[in-house]
Amino acid sequence: MKKKTAVILFNLGGPDSPQAVQPFLFNLFNDPAIIRLPNPFRWLLAKLISTRRAPVAREIYAKMGGRSPILPQTEAQARALEAELGEDFRVFIAMRYWHPFSDETVKAVKDWGAERIVLLPLYPQFSTTTTASSFADWHRAAARAGLTAPTAAIGCYNDEPGFVAAQTALLRDRLPEAEAKGMEAKTGVRILFSAHGLPKKIVTDGDPYQQQVERSVAAIRQQLGRDDLDTRICYQSRVGPLEWIGPSTDAEIARAAQEKRAIVVVPVAFVSEHSETLVELDIEYAELAHHNGAACYIRVPTVGTQPAFIAGLARLVRSATDGGAPRCGSSQPCGAAWRRCACAA
Repeated sequence: MKKKTAVILFNLGGPDSPQAVQPFLFNLFNDPAIIRLPNPFRWLLAKLISTRRAPVAREIYAKMGGRSPILPQTEAQARALEAELGEDFRVFIAMRYWHPFSDETVKAVKDWGAERIVLLPLYPQFSTTTTASSFADWHRAAARAGLTAPTAAIGCYNDEPGFVAAQTALLRDRLPEAEAKGMEAKTGVRILFSAHGLPKKIVTDGDPYQQQVERSVAAIRQQLGRDDLDTRICYQSRVGPLEWIGPSTDAEIARAAQEKRAIVVVPVAFVSEHSETLVELDIEYAELAHHNGAACYIRVPTVGTQPAFIAGLARLVRSATDGGAPRCGSSQPCGAAWRRCACAA
């Protein structure tokens, strides 16, 4: 017998107006998964950081029309996934730091009468700072609202075939232009797979994110079938005084540009366009590349609603079972060393 299945797409969220920027930042930095201090210290620090960073952040969002595009893009992904899954499935959105919050989505799911729930993060690579935080927030909201439908959670899908195929196709589409420019400059092409950064201490504490980013890149390289290509993995969007995993994307772009190479940047850990891609990569890092003499600078789009990616998400949903621990959608488990993984035994 078929069940009414609610699929919950999780994403970061983003401010929908200039006035929403500071409260969005406060919600971000008040998350115990981001700043690991007890209250009231975390609350006070989040208030301080969000107040200081808001003017700069407003300037960033002004370059995107005064608001984040992440919600409408996530809505497009939700509708595409709903169409792929067919009847008896309905796809909802829960954002972590701005509307719609988990509390709002839980109410909508309960009102719809869901008989089964599948939690699906729009983070291909698992991290305690993203997927785990969203799952914890969902379970808190569900418990408060008395939502008791059997729930399965997909922890990660860093090398899921649909995700890999979609990202590889987008990269392959942009390579000829870069290779032509690299040949003209007699310097060649360098492909930079850029992921959002993470403080190093979070990784050494057992967070599998960096390892999973590396698996994503390995899978894309294998499907691309071009062993001759020069590729690097790097990390962007560093904040604060902590030591972050590296190398940094801006340093790698500057290095490749100074070598006069044609640069191709692949946002391997992002599945929709937002400030890190549309401003940081497309404006700030593009200027850095051109200033340092790159033969060209090409940024590959995120997978968005690419059919292969949506089909991959649908396969993950269909394979999910009722209840139990978060399921791993990757080809191999993280292992005991990465004890913070949702799928760790």
